[in-house]
Amino acid sequence: MDIQQNAPLVYVSFSAEISPATTESLINVMSRLANLEVREVYLLLSTPGGSVMNGMNLYNVLEGMPFELSIHNVGNVDSIGNAIFLAGQKRYATPNATFIFHGVGFNSPENQRLEEKYFREKLGGLLSDQKRIGDIITGHTDITKQEIEELFRETQTKDATFALDKGLIHEIRSVEIVPGTPIVPLVFKR
Repeated sequence: MDIQQNAPLVYVSFSAEISPATTESLINVMSRLANLEVREVYLLLSTPGGSVMNGMNLYNVLEGMPFELSIHNVGNVDSIGNAIFLAGQKRYATPNATFIFHGVGFNSPENQRLEEKYFREKLGGLLSDQKRIGDIITGHTDITKQEIEELFRETQTKDATFALDKGLIHEIRSVEIVPGTPIVPLVFKR
């Protein structure tokens, strides 16, 4: 990464599932940019979601970074990606971008006997995660607690117009990369 100290603007491109590896890579890049005292980072984001634990980590770290963070939905921001997206002080979406909201789920192990204790434990964790994600969404947007509970229950895909109307984004606009500005692409093996 060949970025100058005190660079005014750097773009970072992230198009991946939220996992331990992708989260650590993005935090690594953002930390390096913070250490270089970059003034603004513009994150081009598209994610199908993924791990709630890693997504919450990413949201909290991004929100605490010392630079101005703009985040642009360049395709899909789904599931836990919505919380991560809200770490941006400035938020944008392309005209054809979507946001998917759904409740938290879990995969049950194969061939395991499932008893009441297991379901109570999983339900407690699931409801706690949904509350944390819902609190972030209602705290940064005009989406009410009742609306987020309905979105989680029904699994709904929303467009950029909905996102603008509800304060999820500040503007609908196409990506316009400033010529000569550094771009850090994060590429993951699939």
